[in-house]
Amino acid sequence: MDDLYRDEILEHYRHPHNFGTLPEPDAVFEGANPLCGDRITLMLGISEAGIVDEVAFTGRGCAISQASASMLTDSIKGRPLAEIAKLGRQDVLDELGIPISPARLKCALLSLDTLRRALLDRIAWQASTEDGVA
Repeated sequence: MDDLYRDEILEHYRHPHNFGTLPEPDAVFEGANPLCGDRITLMLGISEAGIVDEVAFTGRGCAISQASASMLTDSIKGRPLAEIAKLGRQDVLDELGIPISPARLKCALLSLDTLRRALLDRIAWQASTEDGVA
């Protein structure tokens, strides 16, 4: 079963979903993992109703960080900010579907950290700060 998840991670890394830029994003943040040099810039288009209508990211880094960003952008597109506010560390790790070593945890959670920072002034995050991201 792990092989299926590894294949999916490699597919997201090689052909990331939502990779690119938005011409006029409503929220933008560039996150980085200084330990390994991974970088992600996340851009969101948010409707007046508080729905993420558009999402895009650019970046470079390891397969885990880039696949995590691709998967996260898929999962938030079309969702209201109130739902996104409930996303936590375990949601991202469950989506990846493989055990993540402590050394790779920051890589896996870079996209969530970047999302939280991009939306910090728009929503109150409901996930615990004890989850190591906020």
